[in-house]
Parts: sequence; structure tokens; C-alpha cells
Amino acid sequence: MSIPIRIDPSRDILGLIDVQPTFMPGGELPVPEGDAVLPVIEQLLAGPLRHAFATQDWHPPGHLSFASSHPGRRAFESVMLPYGPQTLWPDHALQESHGAAIHPRVAQARIEAIIRKGFRREIDSYSAFFENDRKTPTGLDGWLRSRGFSRLFLAGLATDFCVAYSAEDAARLGYEVFVIEDACRGIGLPLEDGRTTLDASRERLLGLGVHFIASGDVG
Repeated sequence: MSIPIRIDPSRDILGLIDVQPTFMPGGELPVPEGDAVLPVIEQLLAGPLRHAFATQDWHPPGHLSFASSHPGRRAFESVMLPYGPQTLWPDHALQESHGAAIHPRVAQARIEAIIRKGFRREIDSYSAFFENDRKTPTGLDGWLRSRGFSRLFLAGLATDFCVAYSAEDAARLGYEVFVIEDACRGIGLPLEDGRTTLDASRERLLGLGVHFIASGDVG
């Protein structure tokens, strides 16, 4: 049995990554079992983590990450854009749509900042910290530092994309990062080497010192 992680409200914050209907069953880009994160997140928001932030995918019509913006291309193919390789997605998280909203089951009383990402048509944004050029900031780092937060507990969708990129950037920026596994779900796209994006992201994050925990470990 693992020892619960004692929460210090002065430095610890819960990060809810893209907990939006667009990524859940019935949405435009459903993550398998994506809605299973909701009851776990409900518990986390009622627990000892008093502070939280959230992110929202927030795309304009015709976003360059959409397969529909590339004639002859299909969703989940990869293309090269000016900032590097980009997975193409079905149209999703359109600004002001129901699918782009924070899910109504997420109590927002403890959410103190909402970071919208992917709103620039020409560049996608997985990470809560940077756009996919890996250098254009969202402003989250400055907000966290000004508030004194140094440990991040991440939950949401999808484990191998927006959660993983957020965790990686947070670790590289010097935060101690915890991924709450039962509060996340992944896509698991196949890779050429036989692994999936879930396998690769986990290996990458472990190499950066990111911790993988369960919601019950948050004490």
C-alpha cells in the first residue's frame, strides 16, 4: 500500500486538462472511456487539493490541425506543418460549442484559472504551457509562479497527448509533476516501432521524473 501524498495548499494545485464533452463518448473526438474521468475528478475537487486550474481546447473553424483543412487527408494521419509534425484530428472543440465547454459535471468553485489553447488557426496546442511550436507560451507558467505553486497534480484527457505534453513541459520548467492515472484516459495511437503513443509518453515522462499515482494516493 502506498503512502498518501500529503497536500500542502500553499504549493500544490490540481490541473484539469481538457475535461470537455468533445473528448467523451458522443463527442467529436472521443477518447475511449473518456467520461470515466468524471467521478474521479469530482472526488478530487472535493478533496484536499483546494486550488485548481483548467484548460480548454478552443479551436476556430478551419483549424490547421483538422483533417478537413487538408484535402485528401484523413483523421489521425500525420502531416508536416511549419512548426513540425502534426497529427490530424476530426473537427473538434469548436469555439463556443457545447463540446468545447468544461464538462457540466466538473464543479468549478476551486478552478481559479482557465487556459484556452489552440485558438490560433495556424498552430495546434497540446500543452497547458506552450503551443506546439514548443516556444509560444500560454501564460500558465507565470500565473503558477506568481501564486507560489510548485507541485502539479494533473488529470484529464488525453493521457498521451494534452496531459503528457503538459506534464513534460511542467517538468522541464522545474515543477514537480504527478499524473493521476485513474483520472486520465488515453488514445493509444499505434507507432511505427510497435509501441503506442501511451507507451511512448509514459516512458518519456518517467525519464523526466514525472510521478504516476492514483487518486487514492492524494491524502
